[in-house]
Amino acid sequence: MKNKRRVIVGVIAGAFLGVLCIVGVGWRVGFNGNEMFLFAMWYNRVVMGLLIGLAYDVKIINSDKNYIIRGLILGLVVTLAITFTSEFRDWPSFFAGLAYGPIIDWAATKYGE
Repeated sequence: MKNKRRVIVGVIAGAFLGVLCIVGVGWRVGFNGNEMFLFAMWYNRVVMGLLIGLAYDVKIINSDKNYIIRGLILGLVVTLAITFTSEFRDWPSFFAGLAYGPIIDWAATKYGE
């Protein structure tokens, strides 16, 4: 693996942001009876971190701000998975996923490369 540290930082950032998602979604839809949904939300953010961590060579724009666009696009792709499979159950988590993509990519770029 070309950049193992970037992948590790991406996964850790995704896992941390996934915990924030569990708290936010749990407040909105309730914790009891939604354990699998909450786990799926956390896991979605971990997968987002993994994908973004692996995308170190992906250039969308020729700029030092590439991480913003790359993170936004990859965040969208991954967060759509849970949005579609949950039948659009929680829109705020969709928008959080759009924000988390660039945040994870920023962390992976800054601390992982």
